[in-house]
Amino acid sequence: MEEPVENSRRAFMKKMGAASLAAATTSIPAASFLSSCNSAPTITSKADTVILLWMAGGMAHTETFDPKAYVPYEKGVESKRVLSTFPKVPTAVDGLYFSEGLESIGNVMDKGAIIRSYKSADLGHILHTRHQYHWHTCYEPPQSVQAPHIGAWIAKELGPKNPVIPPFIAMGQRFTVGEGEELKAFHSAGFLGSEYGPFLIPDPSSGLDSVRPPQGMSLKRFEARYKLYKELTNKSSLMEQGSDYQRESLIRSMEQSYRLLNSPESQVFDLTQEPKEKYAIYNTGRFGLGCLTAKRLAMNGARFVSVSTEYEPFLGWDTHENGHSRVVKMKELIDGPVAQLVKDLDESGHLERTLIVLASEFSRDALLEGRPGKKVKDQVNQPDIIEDEKFYGMHRHFTDGSSILLWGGGIKKGLVYGKTADERPCSSIENTVVIDQVHQTLYHALGIHPETNYVIEGRPFYTTPDGQGKPILDLFA
Repeated sequence: MEEPVENSRRAFMKKMGAASLAAATTSIPAASFLSSCNSAPTITSKADTVILLWMAGGMAHTETFDPKAYVPYEKGVESKRVLSTFPKVPTAVDGLYFSEGLESIGNVMDKGAIIRSYKSADLGHILHTRHQYHWHTCYEPPQSVQAPHIGAWIAKELGPKNPVIPPFIAMGQRFTVGEGEELKAFHSAGFLGSEYGPFLIPDPSSGLDSVRPPQGMSLKRFEARYKLYKELTNKSSLMEQGSDYQRESLIRSMEQSYRLLNSPESQVFDLTQEPKEKYAIYNTGRFGLGCLTAKRLAMNGARFVSVSTEYEPFLGWDTHENGHSRVVKMKELIDGPVAQLVKDLDESGHLERTLIVLASEFSRDALLEGRPGKKVKDQVNQPDIIEDEKFYGMHRHFTDGSSILLWGGGIKKGLVYGKTADERPCSSIENTVVIDQVHQTLYHALGIHPETNYVIEGRPFYTTPDGQGKPILDLFA
């Protein structure tokens, strides 16, 4: 028996709306006109697909992939002595150490590289969503036009590998949590058009539900609703605010979602098809199952897949208290799935053309908020003497040095690039990397030239500001 009409209609609208979130969060003036301004030389690509593993909330580098001197907890320890709350452990690369709890990821570093000198931008008062917007778009908010997510640029420039699989898929982040509207702002294709925006799967454990008609609705009834929805969208007064390009792009995004709903490829989201022993390794929660889904998507034609540990204020990597114990849990969440993702893609032969990136918006430090010489308002109190274990761990936002991991896509194996100081402040001191270099490094791997741009509202808009970003060629074999 089908559920009541109102309930099924609401579920239908929710499903189609989720597939077209980018349109709902993109405000493009009616006079906007998008045109290509590309005459850039071609670059031989090293990768076809990118998987971004997003450590949302500020992952402390000294507690994870760049450990410093270990100081165990004891009541009465001075905060200024604490740099790492975990002992270091060896990895598969001679001389490279990670912090305890990341042994599995360490064991696959002979297949990848690490940047230890990423420096986040100085955006004034530190807000997670501002820095996440900057990391994902390469543009500082606010902008006069909505900057596209890096995944949207890739979808636009390369198109789908598989015409049924959405080229840009984002998993793990809900928009019903704190700062949800700010998070939506960069989960968008911006002026590039809704067809290049993300296909959103908040919970990968129920990813198959994202490509099925709403519960209680027959396929025939769903198809009828879809046709009506398409007609309404084409005539919608909301879309009269935008250009013909944006209206047509929204319709194409809906059609792509509809094709997936009716295709055999939708089974890529059916995680029950995985062997039980493999599934168990990935099954650490939504992030782990997102890694499993990302593997299956990469093998079936996705261009860009992001998997987030999810940003929700004061949860996850946003460790404003109980830093040490919270990071223990986060390591349990990511260590097995990330390593298994690398191994599975390597064993299947897909890693060579898939670039995996693990990153966070900034790092953390117990004492310093921001960076040396750029004092910003403290957002957490840290006593000089630790009498309570909840203050043991890195609490404040630190933007002067953090780590990025990379595997596949032509990246050198076993490479350590850049360095941070061994004493506080643990800032980048060698081969400092900034966000436009990160973006252009990914684009370079995919064969997208730094001069790529589109004219929007009478001016060229580049993949990185003013087209000045340069790839880090030393990272490539």
